[in-house]
Parts: sequence; C-alpha cells; structure tokens
Amino acid sequence: MLIAEIFYSVQGEGLLAGVPSVFVRTSGCNLRCRWCDTPYASWEPEGETLSVEDIMGQVREHPATHVVLTGGEPMMAKGIHDLASQLKASGYHLTIETAGTIVPGEITCDLASLSPKLADSTPEGEQFGEGWSRRHEECRIKPEVLDAWSAGYNCQFKFVVSDPGQIEEINELLGGVTPPPAPGQVLLMPEGTDPETLQNRGQFVAELCKRTGYRFCPRLHIELFGNTKGT
Repeated sequence: MLIAEIFYSVQGEGLLAGVPSVFVRTSGCNLRCRWCDTPYASWEPEGETLSVEDIMGQVREHPATHVVLTGGEPMMAKGIHDLASQLKASGYHLTIETAGTIVPGEITCDLASLSPKLADSTPEGEQFGEGWSRRHEECRIKPEVLDAWSAGYNCQFKFVVSDPGQIEEINELLGGVTPPPAPGQVLLMPEGTDPETLQNRGQFVAELCKRTGYRFCPRLHIELFGNTKGT
C-alpha cells in the first residue's frame, strides 16, 4: 500500500491525546476538504509502496504499545484489513482515524476515531479540479456507514469546528446516528494549523462544550511541534 509516512510521536487529538504512538499514514483520500492539512496524503498523494511486512517492521522499531492508522483515508488502502489484523495479533492497541465514509467490513481496531466532515469542508469552485466540489459533497456524510461503525466499534466522533453556528449541524448529524454516541464520545476541535488560530477559536469551542457536554479536543501536536510532517 502507498504510505506517506511512518513516525513515532504522541497522539495529538481525541480521547488518547498524549499517548506515545506510532502513526502509519496511508496516502490517498476520497474527499477534498478545503482546509486539509495533509495534502501530501490526500489530493497530492506521495510516499512509497510498502508491504504489510515492511510496515510491521518499521512499527516494531519503536517502543510503543499504541498504533494509529491515519491518512488521507486509511480505509481506502489495499491491505488495510490485513495490516490491522497483524497489528492486533502483535499486541498493539489500534486506533483507526477515518472520515466514516467507507464501511468497516469487520476490520479490527480498539478505537474508531470518526471525523465526519461538515458542510464547510466542501471546496469552493474547482479548487481541486473538475467535479471535486460535487463529489466531496455527495460523499462526505454516509449515514449507513456511520451507523455501522457506531454499532460495531468503540468510537469517538471528532468534529473540526470553525464557527459556533456549526453546533446545530453537528447535533443534527449525531441525532441521526444509530446507536447515538454519548456526549463524552463526541469531541469538538477548533480548526486551525497554528497556535494563535487554535487559541482564538478554542474560546468559543470551549463554550460549546460547556453547553452541550461534548469534550474539548486540543491539537496537541500543533502546540508542541507546529504544522509539520512526522509529528
């Protein structure tokens, strides 16, 4: 499968923020978020083709007990089910970070980190080439796929928030998920790739969390390392 990068860091987002983890970032995505912060794994995919055995070898180089499969969209990667199975068989705690647009297909994982894309993620005009605005909008929310993940896995629902008004969209989306996640499984994360933006937007995101009971989700890796690869 095409792998953009494999690196050892601390988890920057979600319920496991701060946990030392090996990240396996697959390259390629079925969406084109206008604010995507990993274009090298999405609309400008790069990396090298590695076998599952190659990936496992690189993961074992690090003293971690947690592994994160991320992207891009890792559920698109050929061999991802085999990789997940081998990671679990080797004793790793496995998180899969996905937009929730592709059915799990009985993939193995300990935590499914679902990040449904809100309406403001849709690119304007032809930012990514012909037809991508329409394709992104048609694909970004798949209710039946979110239900499959929610019913079969330990999930967290993580939303990128750039405006307070988006809370209504988030509530409506979550209201359609079966089974619905508990408030403590829902995380609101300010959109931004620099500390100043995250600080400013974090103020109203924190207020939204106080109002709804949802969790505030920092971007710890941005605070620690900036918006750089391998972190």
